[in-house]
Amino acid sequence: MALIVQKFGGSSVANVERIFNVAKIITDTYKEGNQVVVVLSAQGDTTDELKEKAKEINENPSRRELDVLLSTGEQISIALMAMAIEKLGFPVVSLTGWQAHIQSDSNYLNARIKNIMPDRIQNELARRNIVLVAGFQGINRFNDITTLGRGASDTTAVALAAKLGADLCQIYTDVDGVYTADPRIVKTAHKLDEITFDEMLELASLGAQVLHNRSVEMAKRFNVNLEVRSSLENKPGTIVKEVAKHMESTTISGVAKDDNVAVIALTHLKDVPGVAYKIFSLLATKKVNVDIILQSIGREDTKDITFTVTEDNVEIAKEVLTESQESLGFESMSIDTGVSKVSIVGSGMVNNPGIASQMFEALSSVGVNIHMISTSEIKVSVLINQSDSDRAVKAVHDKFFIK
Repeated sequence: MALIVQKFGGSSVANVERIFNVAKIITDTYKEGNQVVVVLSAQGDTTDELKEKAKEINENPSRRELDVLLSTGEQISIALMAMAIEKLGFPVVSLTGWQAHIQSDSNYLNARIKNIMPDRIQNELARRNIVLVAGFQGINRFNDITTLGRGASDTTAVALAAKLGADLCQIYTDVDGVYTADPRIVKTAHKLDEITFDEMLELASLGAQVLHNRSVEMAKRFNVNLEVRSSLENKPGTIVKEVAKHMESTTISGVAKDDNVAVIALTHLKDVPGVAYKIFSLLATKKVNVDIILQSIGREDTKDITFTVTEDNVEIAKEVLTESQESLGFESMSIDTGVSKVSIVGSGMVNNPGIASQMFEALSSVGVNIHMISTSEIKVSVLINQSDSDRAVKAVHDKFFIK
């Protein structure tokens, strides 16, 4: 008997037909003699619809109250799924994040899981119940409901798998695995049988929407046996693991794009030691994550610093920098949200020189201009105009995968 954690995304439970489809997947797994814990996301666009409802009442609600509202989407999903499984004749119980004892910090709207007390879930499993857990949510030390950020039901599932010592964690989506690019953009993209944790983490962080990046990070840390597969087709998916079987000639595993990017440029900063520290420590105190950073060569005792943040964090970054403009000593600030980040990822890149130049050649061949570049051992990222992003992804994918 194995313990299996399954996670189903919002599109997998979007309507009655799909709810019963997922219920059959869950009960088939249970009938095989397994213990089953299931994490569910909110149905379809429920989370976005709840945000719109909040705006109808208050344009600037507190983050705490938003979490109370947004957490209800997952509660609807687990309740409806429990009813479907009951109708099929199987024992089941649904648990909210707080009932499952998922403990988080107090960073409302983007909380982090601190610990899970698994006793309630283990007791329900001992009773041979299928256990449904609301994804995306937890409870902080004040007994307030928190949410874990967009896409974080994946993280809930992996955290439960790690804490319970699950034999397998299956992430079910509306695609049948991890592809070399988004198949909705690149028709020639193909599915990967295996991918390493490091490659998947980079792809997830760089905009690939198959897995939440924090879930991959946690799976790597606790060596969770992870599989991405389709809830709509019964066929093998993609295994995410520490070491994947790659052909030696394979240099990259995938191409990703991220439209949730903004560029912030601070001009005419005093060219003195410590100014970069002041800027980025201020942003860090507000939980604003900075990605690509570019600093100009100082001239006339000033310099410019340009960096990227997620679009979600633009207003927070703008506010904290404006408040500190005098102490930081910059002349002006500009913000550009009309950009995208396109990246290539692959563990084989480190031993294959010239990969970056091939990417730049592909972009040049379709007339795409590069604004900023960032590299590491297993990735190359470029910042380009958002209007060019789909064309850029296709050109780069063709360069590396079409022979």
